[in-house]
Amino acid sequence: ILLDTTYETSEIGWATYPEGVWDEVSVLDGQRRLLRTYEVCNSYAQRSNQSNWLRTGYIAARGTQRVHVTLRFSIRDCASLRPPPGRRHLACRETFTLLYRQADAAMEAEDWEWTEEAWTKVDTIGAGKSFSRDPGKGGEGPRMDERNLDFGPVRKNGFYLAFVDSGACLSMAGVKVFFHKCPATVHSLAFFHETPSSGGGGASLAEALGSCVVGAHPLGTTKLSLHCGGEGEWMSACDPPGRRGTTVTWSSIPLLDTTQPRDLLYHTFSHKLAGCLKMPAADFTEV
Repeated sequence: ILLDTTYETSEIGWATYPEGVWDEVSVLDGQRRLLRTYEVCNSYAQRSNQSNWLRTGYIAARGTQRVHVTLRFSIRDCASLRPPPGRRHLACRETFTLLYRQADAAMEAEDWEWTEEAWTKVDTIGAGKSFSRDPGKGGEGPRMDERNLDFGPVRKNGFYLAFVDSGACLSMAGVKVFFHKCPATVHSLAFFHETPSSGGGGASLAEALGSCVVGAHPLGTTKLSLHCGGEGEWMSACDPPGRRGTTVTWSSIPLLDTTQPRDLLYHTFSHKLAGCLKMPAADFTEV
């Protein structure tokens, strides 16, 4: 997990622009738990082209190239809002925009550009469960939406996220930023380091090269490799490149039974996958 404000109770302290449009407040959720949220409701503004920014702090990427974001938010139904006296219409929206900007290190305040041209858009997000009125006025209370998004490839050391409001009554109740990874594992007597999912260019698989554990040597001449899938599961190429069905899940690949004769092991597995064989005791040299 790179960032998670879902159950944050202390000040978050993100940057806003213009000042004073987004408010950081403490609220109680449906289970009476104290949470920190950011809220904006500028639907009564005179300008219809407003742009209200909420920007996270610097988020280190930790080697990942594809980032996943889970947002918890609520948006009020524009139809439940009435224009103030003397005006016919509201500058009301039921959407907001998620952007990101890559950086090798935290940026100084004077280097910021509060324009979408300097950022990369992830998506425009709308309400699936907008609510109408406050409970105290006989209406339903806020209804939480949850949205899962991802972006990449991330080619720098980290990034910032920004939420841009253009006139919604919006509460940002939780932001979780994370990446999938395959844990370190030993497969067919080969060790593979922990590997973030998704290779260069946002590819669905990331290759990891392994090395034989102590007391084992390579089987065949094929390089020792596994692939980390998009959801953090190890996969292995079992067929020649270019053929369909070249990947199978880790659970379907048998570990080598090194109690069998070596020639039987070789003919059974060497045409399917790269691996390592346990060396006989005679192969070890005591120092």
